[in-house]
Amino acid sequence: MGAHLQPLALRLLALTFPLVAKGFSDETLEKTVKSEGYCSRILRAQGTRREGYNEFSLRVEGDPEFYKPGNSYRVTLSAATPAYFRGFTLIALKEGKEGDKEEDHAGTFQIIDEEETQFMSNCPVAVTESTPRRRTRIQVFWTAPPAGTGCVILKASIVQKRIIYFQDEGSLTKKICEQDSASEGVTDKPILDCCACGTAKYRLTFYGNWSEKTHPKDFPRRTNHWSAIIGSSHSKNYILWEYGGYASEGVKQVAELGSPVKMEEEIRQQSDEVLTVIKAKAQWPAWQPLNVRAAPSAEFSVDRHRHLMSFLTMLGPSPDWNVGLSAEDLCTKDCGWVQRVVQDLIPWDAGTDSGVSYESPNKPTVPQEKIRPLTSLDHPQSPFYDPEGGSIKLVARVVIERIARKGEQCNIVPDNIDDIVADLAPEEKEEDDTPETCIYSNWSPWSACSSSTCEKGKRMRQRMLKAQLDLSVPCPDTQDFQPCMGPGCSDEDGSTCMMSDWITWSPCSVSCGMGTRSRERYVKQFPEDGSMCKVPTEETEKCIVNEECSPSSCLVTEWGEWDECSASCGTGMKRRHRMIKMTPADGSMCKAETTEAEKCMMPECHTIPCLLSPWSEWSDCSVTCGKGMRTRQRMLKSAAELGDCNEELEQAEKCMLPECPIDCELTEWSQWSECNTSCGKGHMIRTRMIKIEPQFGGTACPETVQRTKCRVRKCLRGPGMEKRRWKEAREKRRSEQAKKAIDSEQYPVCRLKPWTSWTECSTLCGGGIQERYMMVKKRSKSTQFTSCKDKKELRACNVHPC
Repeated sequence: MGAHLQPLALRLLALTFPLVAKGFSDETLEKTVKSEGYCSRILRAQGTRREGYNEFSLRVEGDPEFYKPGNSYRVTLSAATPAYFRGFTLIALKEGKEGDKEEDHAGTFQIIDEEETQFMSNCPVAVTESTPRRRTRIQVFWTAPPAGTGCVILKASIVQKRIIYFQDEGSLTKKICEQDSASEGVTDKPILDCCACGTAKYRLTFYGNWSEKTHPKDFPRRTNHWSAIIGSSHSKNYILWEYGGYASEGVKQVAELGSPVKMEEEIRQQSDEVLTVIKAKAQWPAWQPLNVRAAPSAEFSVDRHRHLMSFLTMLGPSPDWNVGLSAEDLCTKDCGWVQRVVQDLIPWDAGTDSGVSYESPNKPTVPQEKIRPLTSLDHPQSPFYDPEGGSIKLVARVVIERIARKGEQCNIVPDNIDDIVADLAPEEKEEDDTPETCIYSNWSPWSACSSSTCEKGKRMRQRMLKAQLDLSVPCPDTQDFQPCMGPGCSDEDGSTCMMSDWITWSPCSVSCGMGTRSRERYVKQFPEDGSMCKVPTEETEKCIVNEECSPSSCLVTEWGEWDECSASCGTGMKRRHRMIKMTPADGSMCKAETTEAEKCMMPECHTIPCLLSPWSEWSDCSVTCGKGMRTRQRMLKSAAELGDCNEELEQAEKCMLPECPIDCELTEWSQWSECNTSCGKGHMIRTRMIKIEPQFGGTACPETVQRTKCRVRKCLRGPGMEKRRWKEAREKRRSEQAKKAIDSEQYPVCRLKPWTSWTECSTLCGGGIQERYMMVKKRSKSTQFTSCKDKKELRACNVHPC
C-alpha cells in the first residue's frame, strides 16, 4: 500500500475523538500528534481500559512464556463470535519502554497476507490493517530479537465500530521473556495444562492453494503434489515439530521424500502421549477445483491429557519444504473445547537440504539447521523470491472443526447455538471424492450386518472399476464399509437411542503382555418416547502387545493399520506392520514378527468396456499474445467396444499469454493556426491529440505539434521606402559616436520590458494557444526609432484529448 495512506486507527480517531474522551484529553492528543518522537503517532490510552476486552485476544502460537533469540513465532489477533474489528495496530516493545525511540522496539514482524496487513507508513516497525473492513482475525510472524534483549511486550489496539479500544494489559497484551542459558534444553513453548472434561472429536480439512496461477515462478507443471498428511493429537510431553527445533528423522523423510512411514513409526512409539494418529491421502496434482476433487480430511479426538494437535505435509517437489501446524491447543482457558480453528499456511524449511528451488538436486545441509519459515529474501533463485522483501503468498489453509463432544463437559462458558447444533446434529456424510477420471459401476446393495445383536458390526458394499482414464490420478477403493448393529438396534428406530460413532480405541493398558483397551461413544439423541438409553456407551477388549515379557523377549509396538489390498479386483494380499521398541535385555536376537499378511477379496474382475489412453499434453496456445484456446486429446484403446463408450476424446480450455503490444494512435492534424504576426515574417502551428497511449511495448507516439513559417505582407509600404530605410541605417551608423555624447533624456534609445508570463491556455484540452508579450519600456522621440514596437509570441498547449 502507498505510504500516503493513513492507518485506519488514526483516521477514525479524528472522527470519533469525543467517544474516547475518557482515554484521551485534548492536551494529550495535541501533544501526541505534535510530538516528533519515533512512532509518535501510535496513540496509547491514558485512562482506565474499557470493559469488554474479553471479546478480543492476542495469541502467540503455542502460548510460550519464553522465546529463543532469532526464532519465529506466529502471532494471531482474533475476535470471538459475534464480535469483529475494523482496524488494529500491533507493536513489540522492550519491557518498560514507551516506543518513542527506535531502540525501544524488539524483534521484527513479517507480513503473511498483504491483503489483510501492512506496515504502518509513519511507523515501519508496527503492523496495521491494509483495508478498512470487518474482520475476525489476522496473522503475522514475529522474529524474536537478539540475545540480551530481555522481556518483550506484544501489544495490540483494535478498532471496533467507531470506538477505539486500547489495551495496556489483559487479553490484548502478551509478555514473553528471553529464555536463559540454564533452560537451553527446555522447550520454549511451555503449554498450560488442560482443564476440560470429557473428550472432543474434530475434523481436519486441508485446502491446498499452491498452483501455477497463484505461484507462477518456476512452477513444476508435471510433478506438483502434496504428500500424504501425517500428524497426531498428543500431549505437551511430545512435540512432532516446531519452529526453532531440529527435524527428527521422520520429519526429514516427510520433508525431503514425502514419505510418512517413519513419522508414523515415531508417533506410534509415543503411544502413551498420543491419542489419535492423523492421516490423509496425498494429492496429485497439488490443486484441483473442489467440484472435481474434495479437499482431503481426517478425523481425530482429544482429551484432557492429549489436547494438542500437530500435522505436516510436503510441498513437492521441493528440497525440504512443508506446511503444517505445531502443537495447536484445542483446549480453552475456560475448560472447554475450541469450536473452530482456521489457519493460513506458508511453507517452512526443515533445515535438512540446502536446495533453493523446487527441483534442486539433493544437497544435504551439514550441519543440520533449525526449522524456520521461508521468506521472500532467502535466495534469488527461490520461487518465492521478492527483491523488495514482500510476503510469501499463502499456499494452503487448514480448517479444524469440532464435530462432536463426549462425556460430561465442565467448561464454565455456556454453549452457544453453534455448539448445540454441532453436538446434536447427525454427522454429515463425507462428500464423494471420486475423481472424474475414475469410471465405476453402481454400488451393490449393502450386505447383511456382521452382528446379530446390538453390538457394533460392519456391512459392506462393492462397485467395479470400469475405466481409469488418467493413470497419474489414483482411483479410490472399490469396497465401502459402514458400521451397523443387529435387527432392532438400528439408529433409525425411533424407540432407540441415536448414537455417535465409536471414538478411536485407546492404547493398550500395558506395554508388555496382555492388557485391555477401550473405546467410547455417546448419546446424540434420546428416544422419542422419553425412555432411557440402554445401548452401551463403552466397550473393552483384550489386547496383547508383547506375548512374552521375559528378558529374552523383545518389546514391540501395537500393529499398525492394514495396507490397501494389492489387487484392484479378485484376490490379493494386504499387510500391516509394527516396530521393535526394545531389543531383548539378555542381548539375544529379536524373533518377533514385524510384518503380518493375509488375503483380501476385491470385487470380481471384469472386462473393461471403455478403455482410454491418458490425456495428451496441452497444445500450444492458439495465439501468440493475449487470450486464446488450447486443446488436448486421448484415444480409445478398446476399438471393439466403441458402442459402449461415450467419454469425450477432446477437451479445450482458455489460455492467457502476455498482453499484445498496443501502438500509439493519434487524431488527424488540426487546421493551421493564423499567422502570429500581422505583417512581415511569422509562424503558424497545428496540433493533434493522442487517442490511445502505447502499452505492452507498442510503438511510441510521434510529435503532436508542428510549426511552419508564414509571411503576410511587408510592413513598410510606398515608393522609395526601402531606399529610405537603408539611408536611415547608414546615417545611424555614421552618427553613432555623436549620439553617445548627446544627453540620453533628449535622445533616448528603444528599451523593452522583460517577457511577461505565458497567458492561460485558451482551452482545457484538445489543443489551445498561449501568448506572452514584451512591452516597450521607453520609446525614442526621434523619428529614427518608429520601428520600436511591442513584441508577441505564441505556443501550443493542452494538446491531450478531451
